[in-house]
Amino acid sequence: MIQSVFTVLFVPVLLLATLAAAAASAADTETPATGMLPGQDEIHDTATAVVETARVAGIDDLLAGLGDTRVVYVGESHDRYEDHLNQLRIIRGLHEQGRNVAIGMEFFQQPFQAALDAFVAGEISESELLKRTEYFTRWRFDYRLYRPILRFAREHGIPLIALNLPKEITDQAGDGGIESLSPEHAAQIPADIDRDNAAYRERIEAVFAMHPKDDDADFEHFLDVQLLWDEGMAARAAEYLRRHPDKTLVVLAGTGHVEYGHGIPSRVARRLDVPAATVVSGSMRPFDPALADFILYPQRVDLPDTGLLGVMLDAEADGEGLGVEGFSADSGAEAAGVEAGDRIVSVGDSAINSYADIRIALMDSRPGDKLPVEVLRKKLVGGSERLTFDVELH
Repeated sequence: MIQSVFTVLFVPVLLLATLAAAAASAADTETPATGMLPGQDEIHDTATAVVETARVAGIDDLLAGLGDTRVVYVGESHDRYEDHLNQLRIIRGLHEQGRNVAIGMEFFQQPFQAALDAFVAGEISESELLKRTEYFTRWRFDYRLYRPILRFAREHGIPLIALNLPKEITDQAGDGGIESLSPEHAAQIPADIDRDNAAYRERIEAVFAMHPKDDDADFEHFLDVQLLWDEGMAARAAEYLRRHPDKTLVVLAGTGHVEYGHGIPSRVARRLDVPAATVVSGSMRPFDPALADFILYPQRVDLPDTGLLGVMLDAEADGEGLGVEGFSADSGAEAAGVEAGDRIVSVGDSAINSYADIRIALMDSRPGDKLPVEVLRKKLVGGSERLTFDVELH
């Protein structure tokens, strides 16, 4: 029974595999065709997995089924808030069981581990964490999707582990392959990269075929990036588990890094033999009992829209604040009197010196809110003046 918008359904794969095997066995047995419609010569039985809906369970049952697992991989669609709420429910449930939990995250990169440590310790604010980790240029997805997880970790002193390799490394591999990495970057990647999983390669080829790309896009380079992501995160997770044998690590990553166990899970297992479980959402893909150990079917939950200034920004030019290059249709900033060429120096109570500052200043705003926006505007005859406009967000 669905008890709230946060409740999800899961189907134990063992049950489904058993049902599928039974159906397959029945299909292999020769049975005379009966009840045939006119014009039919025969009826073919097919292998069919059957889900007994009376036995569908919820998150509490999932948590009970995790047993003595040391690592739980919880896949996500990055922009689906319900996926992140379920990740939090699993983390909270394990914590309430008395597990000594740590959280590994794809969306923070390894060089910024010190910022995560400082945040959990209460030494820096949430906005400072986002600036120090360069979150808005390295990940870009709405931070509010992950905020409940990070706040829960901080409240309970749960370690946050940056799993991902630096973007500079994967960007270079995408352009020229792993062999093009500088000695400095090559020293930061795992020495052991497994290319032997044919099913993994086939799945990545299918993704590449659907991926927007230039005419000169190279699949082998694309594959190198996926391998670096998966091997890099797996090596970091395995290292953490090895150094902290008392910890249960919950790994949060895109479903593509978790499903079928081909991405991070198999690569951690190659390095360290620990009990593990995989959890993914089935709401965005065809049902397949081999997808994961637990498959979730959550109700959709949307974040409220964030208010927008309606400006196109120049984040590269030097100078105080951020430059305004242009405006979107129905821009509240333009309607209030902001002009192209102005430099935004504050929004509300927040000083603006970077793109991250803009995102943070508007994070909890809503369309229709009004905020004072201060700009620097060049005078016709030398110098500049400060002007403040009351902007209605769209």
